[in-house]
Amino acid sequence: MPRPPIDPVVWQPPAAPARARQRRSAVPLPSLRLLDVLGTGPEDVLVDPAGNVLTGVADGRVLRLSPDGRLVEVLADTGGRPLGLEWLPDGSLLVCDARRGLLSVDPATGRVVTLVSGLTFCNNAAVAPDGTVYFTDSTGRIGIDHWQGELLQHSGTGRLLRRGLAAETTVLLEGLQFANGVALAPDGTSVVVAETGAYRLTRWSLTDRTEDVLVDNLPGFPDNISTGSDGLIWVAMGSPRDRSLDRMLPLPPILRKTVWRLPARFLPSPQHTVWVQAYGFDGELVHDFQAPGDRFGFVTGVREVAGTVYLGSLIGTCVAAFDL
Repeated sequence: MPRPPIDPVVWQPPAAPARARQRRSAVPLPSLRLLDVLGTGPEDVLVDPAGNVLTGVADGRVLRLSPDGRLVEVLADTGGRPLGLEWLPDGSLLVCDARRGLLSVDPATGRVVTLVSGLTFCNNAAVAPDGTVYFTDSTGRIGIDHWQGELLQHSGTGRLLRRGLAAETTVLLEGLQFANGVALAPDGTSVVVAETGAYRLTRWSLTDRTEDVLVDNLPGFPDNISTGSDGLIWVAMGSPRDRSLDRMLPLPPILRKTVWRLPARFLPSPQHTVWVQAYGFDGELVHDFQAPGDRFGFVTGVREVAGTVYLGSLIGTCVAAFDL
């Protein structure tokens, strides 16, 4: 597929913190258990009450893996590219499909219903107990097949949206830099969105409708985020900061247009690392686990359930898990 043109915006990124140059965390990453998905790109992970792991893969299938990984079932085929997964109050599955929009899937029958269409890059979501859905449209210019182009152009066209109980869709925040993961505060007072292209977690207050930066100048690219059973915001850190990208962003846009026309091997690319962090809703870092990747790397999804952390990867062939 030919690359679409980009229209770069000049931006001066903050100086990368020292943590961005380290390849291992101070606290060692616990040993990983790997569950093969019989597919490619299990981008996000979700866990059901029986301990089964759900994920979506590149060919459009939504899969359910048994806790030991020996059984892989196909729950549905969205016909698109499923990314973020969440539960809806009625037991159906909410799927953020990068190509088809916000979907609902019946796990028993595989029936797929479109809830919100017309999105460029539907990515991740969080669901309130009453069924209100908060979700992201990563960019208004470039879809998932050329996501690296959005990091190069830094367009700031991402959005955080809400689908209400009357099926109405409202834009809560716009102008976001590659809007990605979404996490809802346990008390329901705020929602947090990861801005991958700005290295930050941004918070929107649901009580007074104000915006602030919860965590700024992260050492890597935040991808999906989720609220764990421990009440923390778990952050999939896809890759450490890229020095070449940080150097290009303040320079004249023509440089990035030229780079975008080069072969893929010359584009800024994620490092193969396993990295997750967890923050309190006060912005304080609580957990930081990183190690070089082997069979598994480029973490794009994370879910903490009762002390076990599950990981997904946009480019991998398995999901991973470790115990705290």
